[in-house]
Amino acid sequence: MSDLIWIMLVALGGFLFWQQRRQTELAQRFIEQRCERLGLQLLSIARGSHQLRDDTKWNWHTVYWFEFSANGQDYYQGYIIMKGFRPQRFHVPPHHMPDIGEEY
Repeated sequence: MSDLIWIMLVALGGFLFWQQRRQTELAQRFIEQRCERLGLQLLSIARGSHQLRDDTKWNWHTVYWFEFSANGQDYYQGYIIMKGFRPQRFHVPPHHMPDIGEEY
């Protein structure tokens, strides 16, 4: 009986790890697309805190931090909150945008 419990615990751990990896890949893709749409250069992405349960129900609730640059010389830090496999909040702090006329 104890072998069955260990097998179930290992299977549950593998399932949770797989779900976290899937969520991370989706968050990374969403961050990359959003930065491209906003004309920002994405510098790095890091997983912050995560929980299996939030206040209302059982679901992955993870914060991903990312650094970006608006003009290649500065950097800012934003974050995205993922609940399950969907982005719930995307925060980009106020940042300086280069003047379009500077390039021409």
